[in-house]
Amino acid sequence: MNATPLPAGGDRTPARATRRRFLAAAGATAVLSPASLSGAASGSAPREKLALQGGPKAVTLPPGEATRWPVFGEEEERAVLAVLRDPGYAPIPLLESEWKEHFRVPFARAYCNGTSALTTMFFALDLPPGSEILVPSYTFFSTVAPMRFFGLVPVFVDIDPHTLNLDVDDARRRLTKHTRAILPVHFNGLPCEMDRIGELAREKGLIVLENACHADGATLQGRSMGSWGSMAAFSFQFSKPLPTIEGGLAVYHQREYYERGSTLADTFNQQTFAPDSPYRRYNGSGLGLKLRIHPMSAALARVQLRKLDRHNADKLAAIRRLNDRLRGLPGLREQSARADMQRTYFSWNLFLLDEAEAGMSREACVKALKAEGVPATAHVYTLQHKLTLYAESQWWHHLPALPELPASEKANRCAIALPRFTRDSPELVDQYVRAFEKVWAHRRELGSG
Repeated sequence: MNATPLPAGGDRTPARATRRRFLAAAGATAVLSPASLSGAASGSAPREKLALQGGPKAVTLPPGEATRWPVFGEEEERAVLAVLRDPGYAPIPLLESEWKEHFRVPFARAYCNGTSALTTMFFALDLPPGSEILVPSYTFFSTVAPMRFFGLVPVFVDIDPHTLNLDVDDARRRLTKHTRAILPVHFNGLPCEMDRIGELAREKGLIVLENACHADGATLQGRSMGSWGSMAAFSFQFSKPLPTIEGGLAVYHQREYYERGSTLADTFNQQTFAPDSPYRRYNGSGLGLKLRIHPMSAALARVQLRKLDRHNADKLAAIRRLNDRLRGLPGLREQSARADMQRTYFSWNLFLLDEAEAGMSREACVKALKAEGVPATAHVYTLQHKLTLYAESQWWHHLPALPELPASEKANRCAIALPRFTRDSPELVDQYVRAFEKVWAHRRELGSG
């Protein structure tokens, strides 16, 4: 079902290890890049003139197919044409059945997008108004905003600065007597520490949900994302690991959640429920919404599901070819992955810059890399708790607390995004590495830019 794990840059120590042990281990196992070994990173080797200063660009090759996504071919075209020639909804139940078989989950329902999948999950919880859900602010609005329709209230949690995923220790600190659930987000395809989250949930009686919209096919300890919680949401938007241009799916691990959630979102599927289901009586009306996936998207998803593991493996191999050569550059870090995690990538290849260790600011670094031809950007992700919606009482059972989240703020000051490679491109990787070596060789004079 899953691709063979590939080396993961910045592997983390086991979940219970202290941060001090993690940092020590990371330092001990770092793989030095050619730049470090040659002395370019320290500036002891002859330095090539930066493109900023009139020197030649390091990157001259166009990205071509290296970053192209999504990848649709003749098989996808045939699937869409089949729906055009024989219109109907047949691809939808086929997709749901194939998803359950592929990921070994009991219930799945395909929706028009990941936002819809999350919305059905919040409704399926059937929690009393005022119930709180622990959730990161470092996420897309869909993870949080639909809670308000069901009287649920977000409790914003900070992220781990090494992973950009929910900080389990901070989640524990933010528990209240109203906390009923926890919703981690596998950000940019990196699995959360679901084993630790599960321990916290069992201890405190919390329901575990998953936002796996970036993480189709990612695993922890051999278990797929979406199989750790009571419910999970996936997105098939065109930038996602399993793209259909637009679409989504929810996984439910309890029959009650499946029947309640999918009854909100469709009008005729209740006839397939067991005879004793309390939701069969709503067949023909559902509970007011129609959120099912378009059959063309379902047809595309069926083809992409068959290719998912291969596509994920191709992306991992291509990105590792680059990242393993950059890991020794002072102050440059990837999202940290534990050795028992198999990640995928959503839309970016993210790095975190320690400006003090690197000796230059993120602004100066990005400017110099761009001049060399690397399409690097200063990655700033919208923090939900900073938005107007969460500060206006008319939308909520009670106003969410708007805390200080220093790690989330720090990520927006130090993250650098590179394009996500989707296939191997050795010559382009060589040019990227040369660009980074040039910039790091001049980093002290670049300074704050």
